[in-house]
Amino acid sequence: MPGSFGNGRGRPPSPEDIINEVFGRLRAGGGNRLIAAGVALAVLAWLATGLYQVNPSEVGVVLRFGRVVTTTVPGLHWHVPWPVDSVIKTPVTRVLKEEIGFRTIDVGPPARYRSIVEESRMLTADGNIVDVDFIVQYRIQDALQFLFNVRDPTDTLRDAAQAAMRTVIGSNSIDAALTEGRLEIQIRAQELLQAHLDLYEAGILITTVKLQDVVPPTPVQDAFKDVISAEQDKERMINEAQGFANDIVPKARGTAAERVNEAKGYAEARVKRAEGLAKNFELVSDAYRKAPVVTRKRMYLETMEKVLTGADKVILDEAAAGSVLPLLPLNKALGGPPAGGAQ
Repeated sequence: MPGSFGNGRGRPPSPEDIINEVFGRLRAGGGNRLIAAGVALAVLAWLATGLYQVNPSEVGVVLRFGRVVTTTVPGLHWHVPWPVDSVIKTPVTRVLKEEIGFRTIDVGPPARYRSIVEESRMLTADGNIVDVDFIVQYRIQDALQFLFNVRDPTDTLRDAAQAAMRTVIGSNSIDAALTEGRLEIQIRAQELLQAHLDLYEAGILITTVKLQDVVPPTPVQDAFKDVISAEQDKERMINEAQGFANDIVPKARGTAAERVNEAKGYAEARVKRAEGLAKNFELVSDAYRKAPVVTRKRMYLETMEKVLTGADKVILDEAAAGSVLPLLPLNKALGGPPAGGAQ
C-alpha cells in the first residue's frame, strides 16, 4: 500500500525509514512544526526502546511476532521495538547448576538446606532404600534448541537427571553407593543423562554430576552406621595383620637364610678340615713307610715341642746339675710361686 512502512521487499523497516515516513505524512497533512516535533520525539523514544545489550556470556535470540529471525553476538544491538520484535538473552558460556534431592535455603555460613524426599529416595539393586542428593552442572550448548525444542528446559533437565540417577543406583548395591562405587555412579549417571538430553535435542551440555550425600533413610541410619563401622574395623584389622606379617615374615626368612648359610659354612669348614687332616695323615703315613726311625724321631720332637711350649723350664749344666739339691726351690728363684703351691 502506498505510504506504508517498509520498502516493499519483506525486510523490517530501519529507523531512518520509519522517521522519513512519519515526517513525510506530517508534511503531506500540513501539520505545524510543534506537532511534527512531538511526533518525532515520540517516534525516537519508541525507536530507542529497541536498543539492547548482549553480555559476553550471552547470545541474543531475536523474535519477530514470536518467530526466530536471527541471533546476535555480545555487544550493543537494535531491533524493531515492541510489539514487533523481542529479544531473549540466553547465557551460553556460564555454568549453571540444578540441585536434585535438596534445595539450598541459605548459603550461610553455616549453609542451610531443605530435603526433597520425593526426588532423593531411590532403590538399590539389593533391595535397600537410600536418599541420594546430587547436583548437575551444565551449559547451554545450543540456545535455539534450549529455548524452543522443549517446553520447560529446567524441569526437563531435573526429570531426566532423576531418571538417570535412579537407573544407575538401581543397578548398584548399597555398599557401592555408600562407599567405593560413588565415582563410577557419577560418571555413569552423567553419560546416561547426556544421552537423554541429546535424544530430546534440548541444547544442554552436562559438565558435572556430583553426589553430595548418599545416606540410608533416617529410621535405619544408626544400623547402617554400625555396619559401616564394623566394615571399617574389619579392614583396619586386616591391614594391621598384613602389616605385622609383612614385618615378621621377611625377618624370619632372613634369620632362616642366615642360619642355613652359617650351617653350610660350618659344614664346609669341617669337611675341608677333615680333608686336610686326612691328607696330612696320608703324607705322614707315606713318610713313615719310607723312613720309620726318622719319622718317629721327628714326630716325638714335634710332640714334645707342643707339650713343653707352655711349661716352666730350668736348663742346668750337666756339671752343675749334680750339686743341685732335689728340693732346691727353683720356682722361687725364677720369681714364680714356691713348689707345692706354698706362698
